[in-house]
Amino acid sequence: MKLAIYGKGGIGKSTTSCNISIALARRGKKVLQIGCDPKHDSTFTLTGFLIPTIIDTLQAKDYHYEDVWPEDVIYQGYGGVDCVEAGGPPAGAGCGGYVVGETVKLLKELNAFYEYDIILFDVLGDVVCGGFAAPLNYADYCMIITDNGFDALFAANRIVASVREKARTHPLRLVGLVGNRTCKRDLIDKYVEACPMPVLEVLPLIEDIRISRVKGKTLFEMAEFESSLTYVCDFYLNIADQLLSQPEGVVAYELHDRELFSLLSDFYLNPDQKNQDNDGFSGTNQQESLDFMIV
Repeated sequence: MKLAIYGKGGIGKSTTSCNISIALARRGKKVLQIGCDPKHDSTFTLTGFLIPTIIDTLQAKDYHYEDVWPEDVIYQGYGGVDCVEAGGPPAGAGCGGYVVGETVKLLKELNAFYEYDIILFDVLGDVVCGGFAAPLNYADYCMIITDNGFDALFAANRIVASVREKARTHPLRLVGLVGNRTCKRDLIDKYVEACPMPVLEVLPLIEDIRISRVKGKTLFEMAEFESSLTYVCDFYLNIADQLLSQPEGVVAYELHDRELFSLLSDFYLNPDQKNQDNDGFSGTNQQESLDFMIV
């Protein structure tokens, strides 16, 4: 299984990805996590340090693939999860999609790409071009991390559009949404009512999740010393179990921008009436607010 994890920048994708990787490993699977971000910090909570990137290693070897060994680029992290960081081009130059392609190419050269039960791509931010969507070319499933807010769901909607586009050429499916760092899920539910897809889990706002990132540890590692955190690990194990059930997934149709703004603006402007209209939109004042937001 190859899984690409997307979501708005800063939503907690890397922290979530690392804990899902550990959860899958706890279920007996051989897991490789590939960070697809120039910050190359996706696997930080698994390894405890910033590992060298594929692109930096290739540059040091003058792009002689035959001179690169698996141990040069694959590092074992906590729980037996193997880790790779793709890295990225210099800021303002190059394409992230090219770097992902080079990463996959090298892993195939090393006979490593097909040795894992699960490969997890942790992808930076929103999908704004084909380069950002490149990991979807190699994925069986896409998972979207969101919260209960406007911006994250707007980004999620763009990712849904990317999945639909890529699904035309290979059997890619959207496995579902994961709500992260949110005490409520009402806006998430409103969105999936209009754009049907599974909601795999909703993680509450837990300070220890944020602290784990600072400590460079997964929740599973922290729970070894703080048994009170075991319940948090259960959220990630639940996600892992759903993935391992090999769900059918969906190819959802994204909402048009005006329709999405309508739904979200009506939710915020008319909380008392948010469940009364099936289309999530009515009234002149809402239309005026919507027109202002779109302009």
